Amino acid sequence: MTLPYGIFSYGIASPRVGVLVKEPVPGSPVAGDHILDLEIVSLLGFFKDLPLDPAVFAKPVLNDFMALGKPVWQAVRRRLIDLLEHPDKPFIEIAEQVLIDPARVTMHLPVRVGDYTDFYASEEHASNVGRMFRPDGNPLLPNWKHLPVAYHGRASSIVVSGTPIRRPQGQYPGPDNQPVFGPSQALDFELELGIVIGRTSELGEPVPVGEAEDFIFGLVLFNDWSARDIQRWEYQPLGPFLGKNFASSISPWVVPLEALDGCRIESPKQEPTPLPYLRTSGRTHFDIELEVALQTGDGRPETVISRTNARHLYWSAAQMIAHHTVNGCNLNVGDILATGTISGPEPGSYGSLLELSWNGARPLSLPDGSARTFLQDGDTLILRGRAGNGTVDFGEVSGRINR
Repeated sequence: MTLPYGIFSYGIASPRVGVLVKEPVPGSPVAGDHILDLEIVSLLGFFKDLPLDPAVFAKPVLNDFMALGKPVWQAVRRRLIDLLEHPDKPFIEIAEQVLIDPARVTMHLPVRVGDYTDFYASEEHASNVGRMFRPDGNPLLPNWKHLPVAYHGRASSIVVSGTPIRRPQGQYPGPDNQPVFGPSQALDFELELGIVIGRTSELGEPVPVGEAEDFIFGLVLFNDWSARDIQRWEYQPLGPFLGKNFASSISPWVVPLEALDGCRIESPKQEPTPLPYLRTSGRTHFDIELEVALQTGDGRPETVISRTNARHLYWSAAQMIAHHTVNGCNLNVGDILATGTISGPEPGSYGSLLELSWNGARPLSLPDGSARTFLQDGDTLILRGRAGNGTVDFGEVSGRINR
């Protein structure tokens, strides 16, 4: 069972913690996808022998639950799987009251994000960008294969799936290469995964790469919206600012890291060998199928414009955490580390319109005869993820572009 965690509300009830249940509960008339209300389940005593207060599930974010630590996450997950796969009579009797139809609920931002860091961990994406903007040089900058490149993003503008995205304004080069001010003309998406930190580290104490996964609560789908024209004008010498900080969208469900154990794959061969603090081996990467769909504002059916896989990441989540903290930077519960755009080796597996349209030189054709180089007002962009032959479902993260 995946049992992703999220924050939901319905009726006059306040936002609280739930898990998404996609399998039928034996002996119960409840069928189809449902949200298990963990506050009620806990108040009814189904977690009474576990070291937690039922009030932790009445919170409007997951942070308090995550702060209880990995042993508690694991114990709750084991109890939930047992309740749902082998329900006893008391649970069957209350199943219809605690399993909520998702159509009745509103989903909320699942975590209170304190800090957000965006990495640049896909070699294919970094190489594509290098070929576009440095055609006569090495696609990868000299540092890229020695460390997971990253920048600190803006946490306050991270929003939950379904939140409309307002087209950002800023400076960008005009026809004479002089700056003009106005709405971005090159609004893009970035297909990423978000790593949700569930454990605090100590200031001044690096997290060893071999212990880094103990700090991960789970993963979310992540769309780091990007205004490419604003970004191109501003990013030298200090990197992204207004071209990135206006919005990032995350899926409402956090997939526990433990649910992905069956989706692990061997890490790619890294050459040159990283410095000792970044060296890992074994099954550090994940086989997660990802897709991007675009729905135009005229209401026509969506078109899948990219299919790729998280296996194409060069740097692992553990390596990102180890590098992030090697200088003593501390992590806090609720922090998000995003992977950066995930692209595969083929044009149909690129994780941004920048690549799919090759910076506008190769417009992307849609079935209705229209074309896209970048996103237009009214477009809705949807990211989806699945793993384990469909047994692990990340759901989706979507956003509609408004003027």
